Amino acid sequence: MGHREDLLAAARRCLEKRGYARTTARDLVADSGTNLASIGYHFGSKEALLNAALGESFQEWAERVRSLALAVEPTADTKTLLAASWDAMITSFAEYRGLAVAFTEALAQAERQPELRAQLAAIYEQSRASVAAMITEIIGVPAGPARALATFQIVVCDGLLVQWLLDPDATPSGSDLADAFMLALGAD
Repeated sequence: MGHREDLLAAARRCLEKRGYARTTARDLVADSGTNLASIGYHFGSKEALLNAALGESFQEWAERVRSLALAVEPTADTKTLLAASWDAMITSFAEYRGLAVAFTEALAQAERQPELRAQLAAIYEQSRASVAAMITEIIGVPAGPARALATFQIVVCDGLLVQWLLDPDATPSGSDLADAFMLALGAD
């Protein structure tokens, strides 16, 4: 691996251990075995390096949720599929806790970092497209409605993440959420 890859790997580890706000350039250099000049040369700034690592990590996290959700029998009813997708999200939170914390820290930083804000917005757009494609693949919903459903799923995911980070034991299960969703729709 070269310095660029070493820095990205170190940034990932630092995000998991120290979070977005508490990772320093010196932490990145110490963890990567590189030097301060390498950060500037390859990324321009510590923030740009952390943002790149966060983007890569978020894509990996999204793929993990996708693989967990796709493990459900495709012939299952809608309620079962919803419950499974929400359980997959909750499972991924435990696997990616350090990154989940770093992501929420980055959201707060995005207000004052236009580059980070644009990157996070792009990540959300990519996630909507990916989740919409998965919805179309699994239950055959056309693109337009699939995008609306994807947006809904992401909203639920963000809310679940915040609740889970604060109190994992009080976070509703996928089945609880599916039951509440069906109740709200007036369906069984």
